[in-house]
Amino acid sequence: MVTTTLDKSTFGIETRDFLKLAVPLAGAQVAQAVVGFVDTLMMGHLGAESLAAGGLASAVFQLVLNTSSGFVMAVSPLVATAYGTGNKQQVERIARQGLWLTALIAIPMMLVIGHLDWVMVHLGQAERTVNLADGYLDYILWGFFPAIGFAMLRGYVSALSQARPVMVIVILGTIANVTGNYILGYGKLGFPRMELAGLGLASGLTFWFMFIALFLYVCQNQTLRDYKFWRELHRIRPQILGRLIVVGTSIAITIAVEYGLFTAVTFMMGSLGTETLAAHQTVYQTVFLLFMVPLGMSYAATARVGQWVGQRDRKGTRQAGNVSITLAAGFMALTAIGLLIFRQQIIGIYLDVNDPNAAGVINLAIPMLMIAALAQLLDGIQRVAMGSLYGLQDTRAPMILSVATFWGVGLVSGYVLGFLLGFGGIGLWIGQSIGVAVAGVIFLRRFRSLTSESNFAKLKTGKQLSYHG
Repeated sequence: MVTTTLDKSTFGIETRDFLKLAVPLAGAQVAQAVVGFVDTLMMGHLGAESLAAGGLASAVFQLVLNTSSGFVMAVSPLVATAYGTGNKQQVERIARQGLWLTALIAIPMMLVIGHLDWVMVHLGQAERTVNLADGYLDYILWGFFPAIGFAMLRGYVSALSQARPVMVIVILGTIANVTGNYILGYGKLGFPRMELAGLGLASGLTFWFMFIALFLYVCQNQTLRDYKFWRELHRIRPQILGRLIVVGTSIAITIAVEYGLFTAVTFMMGSLGTETLAAHQTVYQTVFLLFMVPLGMSYAATARVGQWVGQRDRKGTRQAGNVSITLAAGFMALTAIGLLIFRQQIIGIYLDVNDPNAAGVINLAIPMLMIAALAQLLDGIQRVAMGSLYGLQDTRAPMILSVATFWGVGLVSGYVLGFLLGFGGIGLWIGQSIGVAVAGVIFLRRFRSLTSESNFAKLKTGKQLSYHG
């Protein structure tokens, strides 16, 4: 159970409790990001056509998956609040409706994924590329339900401060996925060579493994098995399900907005030339992997803040948010320093710095990486501040603010700097960073405002805490 008195919740104790959640969640996110990197390498060994088609299919699938996962992420703040109040029945009800929401989201999205070939053709993709991509999607779509279900259960166990097995399961899943890719994609150990279709099948099977493993852990763990949410699954509670949909829709739209910004910037980089796009990709791959740490921290922040909100403890709530934001800022500051000091070596992971033919890309990538290093600090702060707001079940305002800052500020200023003022790809990175910085400042101010004495009193009696289902 979450600590029940503020006297015990010193900065050090809150830091310890936060890290117990953040470390496994961040580790799980990094492991999943590594899978994407390894998948790309293995696609490349299948040939240039497979790399292009697999990259396209994987990007589209991940966009649909991550956006859809936003809906079930609503389970975490609602369960955390119910857990903080000590309402065992409400925890069970919310998790039960979370499984229903998983099915309601997964089934139509599987139909969408099954027809993405039609979309890709109408977006001008080559028929050969679409056929290869479709082979990958036809298999991986069967792993969509367990992938969403795993995201729901991850939020559930995090809200109950039991996140450690998540990292273990994801690491095992990563090993299984890479092994499955090798066997099914390349036709090893007597299996037929399925190429991209094999990679899609391996990923789908991995999603099932992770979902079943986490579900069994929830059922068997001595602490978690007291919450028997798998019983009475036939009972649908419209009020709780509706609340999950309302909160989750805002989170899903926010994720789509953020992914959409990075996709739009990538397309704009491509219009500036092959060298600019190549430089951008090397930098983006690096910061994307590092960003997984504050992303995991943001999940922990949602759980910790939500638990304190459930106890109606304003000071504990604010301290939980402050601790998570401070630790995220500290970690990202260290990574920023590392990126600045070792920028040449980092670019050397992707490109031969001694190759004269790569000089143009390297000369573009290094200043981009320096800008990205500073942006990392800002991005980590805004992401964890957003997670803290989610713990307050404040999701609609962050959604609106994300559209305004990421697109209204970031994309527009990037376009002005990159195209109108002639700074190119560097200008796009600066503009994107400006949008992130503005979002971070606004989210911080909003969290402090909502946890002030006057506003928190309203929050405690507001609609978001009053439902009983």
